[in-house]
Amino acid sequence: MIHPDTELKVVDQKRGRGIFATEQIPKGTITYVKDPLEIEIEPGDPRLQNADIKDEIETYTYINENGTRILSWDNAKYVNHCCHCNTMSTGYGFEIAICDINAGEEITDEYGMFNFDYTLELSCKKADCRKTVSGSDLETKYREWDSKVRSALKCINAVNQPLITLLDEQTRKNLQKYLDSGKEYCSVLNLRFTQK
Repeated sequence: MIHPDTELKVVDQKRGRGIFATEQIPKGTITYVKDPLEIEIEPGDPRLQNADIKDEIETYTYINENGTRILSWDNAKYVNHCCHCNTMSTGYGFEIAICDINAGEEITDEYGMFNFDYTLELSCKKADCRKTVSGSDLETKYREWDSKVRSALKCINAVNQPLITLLDEQTRKNLQKYLDSGKEYCSVLNLRFTQK
């Protein structure tokens, strides 16, 4: 589920739709949680072979650490990539604002954590855009991304969290344990899907 202070709007002709903040969303705010309504598409699911919906599935899903495609039931599926994103996935199964997001600003994410098994061309419009994301990005960039996530997690208890109740009890315990002790951090590298 996407943060409630958001709306779906047209970004531009090339990128189509995106998600925008309707109120300020401070650094440390949980912006997305995989909730029980999300649609899970397992690797052998026949829908992946259906030519009529295969492109939609590939466009609007991410692949979790188990190889399952996750399709959000709400507007979360419209969050676009940016090489200077303002939200990021965490090893705790939610996404977090890694900086303050102003009202009217587009909410963007790092697609390099989504376990793509192909190279995806980007159009994030930043001068230093890396032009593509691939399955190897998580392996090479996780330290940089962990640093951003850790910084945001320091703020998590200081800001309003409308989505926190959607975290399962074990995730909340693991997160609080890390926040209390600074130990046993769950790295974004745990999001990596490795085929067995």
